[in-house]
Amino acid sequence: MKNNKISIIGVPSDYGQHRRGVDMGPSAIRYAGVVERLDRIGYEVLDEGDILLKHDKVKKVQDEQLKNLDEVIEVSSQLSDKIQDVLGKGRFPLILGGDHSIAIGTLTGLGTKYKNLGVIWYDAHADLNTPETSPSGNIHGMPLAVSCGLGDERLVNIAGYAPKIKPENIIIIGARSVDPGEKELIKKHGIKVYSMHEIDRMGMTKVIEESIEYLKKRNVDGVHLSLDLDGLDPLYTPGVGTPVPGGITYRESHLAMEMLEESGFITSAEFVEVNPILDERNKTAEVAVALMGSLFGEKLV
Repeated sequence: MKNNKISIIGVPSDYGQHRRGVDMGPSAIRYAGVVERLDRIGYEVLDEGDILLKHDKVKKVQDEQLKNLDEVIEVSSQLSDKIQDVLGKGRFPLILGGDHSIAIGTLTGLGTKYKNLGVIWYDAHADLNTPETSPSGNIHGMPLAVSCGLGDERLVNIAGYAPKIKPENIIIIGARSVDPGEKELIKKHGIKVYSMHEIDRMGMTKVIEESIEYLKKRNVDGVHLSLDLDGLDPLYTPGVGTPVPGGITYRESHLAMEMLEESGFITSAEFVEVNPILDERNKTAEVAVALMGSLFGEKLV
């Protein structure tokens, strides 16, 4: 990482899905020692606190195809503003979720600075659903589509511009649960995907090498890492809302983070979907913090 100044932003939102508890993710990650760990590595870490949610915790579903839409828009708008503030101070935004719908706000804020942003989406899911294709209406399954300008116009046009990212600048790593509508969008827009099949056949080293070269050829002006803890196999991260067996291993994930750090390529990152209620002794949050250590250059010797 070229930027030695990190700003941590907590987003305690569970509005994008139906399982309670993920709003405690930022607290669990802090409890697992993220600030202390990054400080030991040598970073200047400023914990900016949490985005303050104005709505009551009792959810108002409103629309079965876009559950908790008003709340998601509010969180996204606040997060976008906060990220713009952090970027304006020349600091690295490190966002702690919260469910993956918070990426709508993250990518909105980043898009005000980076006009050709690359995105590495480390996830078991593609998160490319629209209200028409979503089997659940949960917005945490829509953030990539929304950020590409696809879906409900109220979400798409947060902060008054769209799209936030280009489909051809996206790389999905770890996919193994993709809905039919998402598959169509992947084919239509040429989104690059490394499913578990490719990871098993090629190995993580080749996947990350190709990803870095691919984004370099796209002449991206920044690269955002959006890491959903369900990208890893549930054996390592039991505290997630939508676990999918057969995922990326703990060691493969560390290798991926280490290689991304060596590339000097990552300009922002978020770690999402840690749910302490579903976890085992904060294991998933501890894995998240360990992976952050590797992403920010922690060395054994």
